[in-house]
Amino acid sequence: MHTRTFLLGALTLAAATVLPLAQAQDKPIRLIVPYAPGGPLDITARVLAERVKDSLGTVIVDNKPGAGGNIGVGAVAKAAPDGLTIGIAATATHAVNPWLYAKMPFNAATDFTPITQMVRVPNVLVMNADTAARLKINSVKDLIAYARANPAKLNYGSGGNGSAGHLAGEMFKKDAGIFAVHIPYNGGNPAQLALLSGQVDFNFDNLSTAAPNIKAGKLKALAVTTLTASPALPGVPPLADTLKGFSIDTWWGLVAPAGTPKEVITKLNSAFVAALNATETKARFATLMAEPVASTPEAFGALMASERAKYQVVVKDTGARVD
Repeated sequence: MHTRTFLLGALTLAAATVLPLAQAQDKPIRLIVPYAPGGPLDITARVLAERVKDSLGTVIVDNKPGAGGNIGVGAVAKAAPDGLTIGIAATATHAVNPWLYAKMPFNAATDFTPITQMVRVPNVLVMNADTAARLKINSVKDLIAYARANPAKLNYGSGGNGSAGHLAGEMFKKDAGIFAVHIPYNGGNPAQLALLSGQVDFNFDNLSTAAPNIKAGKLKALAVTTLTASPALPGVPPLADTLKGFSIDTWWGLVAPAGTPKEVITKLNSAFVAALNATETKARFATLMAEPVASTPEAFGALMASERAKYQVVVKDTGARVD
């Protein structure tokens, strides 16, 4: 009798141990995107959700925007660690916001298990083309030289205090030893419109957003902010060629709630890495100026940790705060 009871208990325990993995195979997976539909993060998430159907089954994309991405990411942190809820972790949510917001609904360092990085997108230093021609600025060195010779005459726009464009601008000013007035706008689109209309002199913009106006000749690209040149913008050098070590790009990837079993993470990583490496995925991401980056969970975790450390210093130097 005791032996039978012991065996039943052991079988029950074994079933409970493998249940999350079985559920991930039989039930839909919810992929939370912490931003509104239609943007690059949302589009790339939907591309991958479609490509992993054969290996993971149905993946439903659930958009939960708000509070700079904190609402959606907070929902991931609070979900059951069974592999049925995963989400997007981005530069803002996992590297910038922890230092920008006085109160956070999650701990970016401890509340998540990395799955894989998805994407890297360069930012680009751009000027209004007419302004650049009038001031005879054709390179980063020209911009720095003009700023030093004309203190406080330049300004730059961003999508708001603490945005990627703001932080990149402040890093640039510090490293270049120049001053330019920061003008925050309510979002990236108004900031770009201000640049196109000549209200501001330069911006640090996401390459996928700026590319159409660069190609149209309305904006002049001076440099990309990745350590190496971007194949998406041939002929435009990295800012690091002028300011050694300068690097501030946009990335995002997949995470699960902390405590998700290792075998579930391994299965998810395998499926999404295969999807990221597919030729069709690379072609689709290229239209967004986004480079697919498949990684191990450990590598993505290390990236997020190093980025948090970097942005802690940057946010402190700018004095930017939200709430």
